[in-house]
Amino acid sequence: MQTLGRVLRAGAVLGMAAVMFSTVAAQGRGGAAPQTPAAPAAPAPPPTGKAGAPVDLTGTWVSVITEDWRWRMVTPPKGDYASLPINMDAKKAADTWDPAKDEAAGEACKGYGAPGLMRQPTRLRITWQDDNTMKVEADAGTQTRLLHFGDWKAPGGAGTLQGDTTASWETGARGRGGAPAPPPMFGNLKTVTKNLKPGYLRKNGVPYSDKATLTEYWDLLRQPNGEQWIVITTVVEDPTYLARTWITSLNFKKEANGSKWDPSPCTAR
Repeated sequence: MQTLGRVLRAGAVLGMAAVMFSTVAAQGRGGAAPQTPAAPAAPAPPPTGKAGAPVDLTGTWVSVITEDWRWRMVTPPKGDYASLPINMDAKKAADTWDPAKDEAAGEACKGYGAPGLMRQPTRLRITWQDDNTMKVEADAGTQTRLLHFGDWKAPGGAGTLQGDTTASWETGARGRGGAPAPPPMFGNLKTVTKNLKPGYLRKNGVPYSDKATLTEYWDLLRQPNGEQWIVITTVVEDPTYLARTWITSLNFKKEANGSKWDPSPCTAR
């Protein structure tokens, strides 16, 4: 009987210890049942091209030509290929240039495709067509380019003079370990244009093919006197007619208003 009593007392002690341990553990957790962690919030959608713009490129801008004047302000003579990194196939094609033939074929705008248009003496009128589409109109040749932001997909089909252009704001590179680097002082716009209809890099018949790609970097600069300039670095690649990448720089100055806007038709000469 004494043995049985010791066993019962030992069992009672163990039971009380278990109850005390459970109570202390519950108190350590605040006495509450475990909570299911809340589901993480859905990430916010990326800003539209217009909302995410680090700079304002809208307005009317006039080209200021301080270099390559003789190739840009007037149509150079046939056979003037200087400064262009073209190959022999391009020279052969340019040697057959005949503006009268282009006019008769309704091809007077071949010098106004995107790779050649921006080098024209022209004004640009830049507006937002919608929140993800920037419209760039040129009064030279009365041309319109559309720059598409976001997840826009090119519709495909036959190439056009202005091609299909995707756009993105370049607001800073990544630093070591993926840490964001400080954005540049002004920010810039990168555009890539493909699906181009064959045309002329220079109005005297120097060609680019339907395989050409035009990449542009648009930088807004503000001068101490209040003037605003867009500097566009253009990069043309064409495996058909260029021996190497052709890189140029274009300058546009902002005008106070659009009073000098003067759309004109394409000319082949």
